Amino acid sequence: MNRIVRPVPGILLRRLAFASIIANVGIVVTGGAVRLTASGLGCPTWPRCTDGSYVTTSEMGAHGVIEFGNRMLTFAVGLIALATVLAVLAHRPRRPGLLALAVAVFLGIPAQAVIGGITVLTNLNPWVVGLHFLASMAVIAASYALWRRIAEPDGPTVAVVPAPLRVLARVTTAVGVAVLVIGTWVTGSGPHAGDQGAARNGLDPESISQVHADSVFLLIGLSVALIFAFRAVGAQRATRAAIVLVAVELGQGLIGFVQYFTHVPAVLVGAHMLGSCLVLLATLAVQWSTRERRPVTLTPVTTPADSATPAVPVTA
Repeated sequence: MNRIVRPVPGILLRRLAFASIIANVGIVVTGGAVRLTASGLGCPTWPRCTDGSYVTTSEMGAHGVIEFGNRMLTFAVGLIALATVLAVLAHRPRRPGLLALAVAVFLGIPAQAVIGGITVLTNLNPWVVGLHFLASMAVIAASYALWRRIAEPDGPTVAVVPAPLRVLARVTTAVGVAVLVIGTWVTGSGPHAGDQGAARNGLDPESISQVHADSVFLLIGLSVALIFAFRAVGAQRATRAAIVLVAVELGQGLIGFVQYFTHVPAVLVGAHMLGSCLVLLATLAVQWSTRERRPVTLTPVTTPADSATPAVPVTA
């Protein structure tokens, strides 16, 4: 007798995708804790924790426990991603694009683990550590895209703001990515190397911090411009998203300035890493607010309620 597989409801699928976002943000924060407690080489090799053991030993002390614990969290994040993939496969009707996004998130977990292993094998090379962080940002972005796509209907994608404002939103996103990249350079030049013997990237901390601050000022300026531009065309949803983005950026900027003038305390660095994830998510929310998917209908599509500008098709 054939077994009947019950389809996964959309609400469960969306909750799994949201859990994936939370889990990937969480592993960024715990990964920061590894570095900030100088536990980056608590397990001095990879994939084993020591040459003779896959798990930490009592001789390795607290640093070994912290590093090994972070490695174990990778499996938890991977299980959530795998559950999401299986849920997408069981969801009915099949949704275009969902499986590709879910698989991308799932494959990003082992890829991220390999990069983490390379950081250990290279004795916490600051450039590889920076790549490790940026890879997490890419997985978070894919998780967010999956979460948003699940809630959208199947149909054409239309713009709800004029083309110049969509360009401005993309430029803001590009600057936001640049801020994240430069932030890894600042971290690589600073005092929190993850281990007492780990090298720094050789950049002057004061100079690269100034470059980072300048890029943040540019990002905030562009984000404020988005608020006024969206309001001018009556795009209420996009305006709200831009306001949230500016608020998150100001909070993140405040943490950054305080940590700089207080000689980079570990607690504030950890908060700054969490803030980086929130800035990324808020930036992506702005991107999503400039377009929407419309269900296939036999009636003419009308102008969206929150925009005074006629909606035009855009690339999905």
